[in-house]
Amino acid sequence: MSLLNDGAAISDFVYDDRAFRASIEGRFASLDADGDGLISFAEMAEELMSLKVLQASFDVAGTGLSHRFLVELHRDIFARFDRDGSRATVDLEEFEDEMKEMLMAVAGFLSEGSENKWSRLCAKL
Repeated sequence: MSLLNDGAAISDFVYDDRAFRASIEGRFASLDADGDGLISFAEMAEELMSLKVLQASFDVAGTGLSHRFLVELHRDIFARFDRDGSRATVDLEEFEDEMKEMLMAVAGFLSEGSENKWSRLCAKL
């Protein structure tokens, strides 16, 4: 079974402190483009734009989403990570905490058997 379809495997990964921390540190370092030990909004927004999450996940490429809308969406995502409310940067601890919370929400989502998974997942996030 694929890790992406197995909530228990995701949960096990999150609770494997060594493996999870190594993964988070690697991902954090790749996002921290200037190497200052912090992720700025610009660094995170650049990554979010390169992922084309909306286009790939929700097939909205042709809906005419404005640049302003996408910037606000990226600000909202950044705010989730910016747990101290500085609105300027995300440190490794904030990044790790939010990634853990998101992955555990996904694990719970994948472990549920009901057809209303999507609405419950959105409520958790």
